[in-house]
Amino acid sequence: MSDNLAVIKRVIDEHHTIGRHIKLVGDSLTDKEALTALEKAHADWLPGRMEALSETRNKLQQALSALDEGLGNHFDFEEKMLPPLLGDLLMQALLLQHRAIREAIDEAKSTVAGAKLEGLSREDLIAEESRIQQRIGNLCRMVEEHASKEEVILKMVRSALEAQG
Repeated sequence: MSDNLAVIKRVIDEHHTIGRHIKLVGDSLTDKEALTALEKAHADWLPGRMEALSETRNKLQQALSALDEGLGNHFDFEEKMLPPLLGDLLMQALLLQHRAIREAIDEAKSTVAGAKLEGLSREDLIAEESRIQQRIGNLCRMVEEHASKEEVILKMVRSALEAQG
């Protein structure tokens, strides 16, 4: 039982760290430093400034790649350790959310990498920025909501385990 409690504690601790770093993204993902970098890069955007956008795009690309790797490691741990605690149906639901987050990361990476900033009018540049920021914002919300739901479940499982022992 103490092993199960340790797994739950680790996952919840990682969620708290991810949540703190995602807050910074909304102002710019598991690797804590990667999420911080993504959030800072997202916050650095200034509407319509081409010189700032190219550098920020590079920062976003790096941060998204690091987030992809970091969350991949986090998800791999959960997918290995949580099935005995959550059961088949709840684990399937968790896997669906992990897949959706991975797809959202891929979409955000494609959006940022495919952004053609050179030669755009100021209005088009602002529209492209808005599209990228919306994609990053949606990704951040998705990760935060997932972590919040998962944490509620894990706290319930922890309470049941503690009551048993």
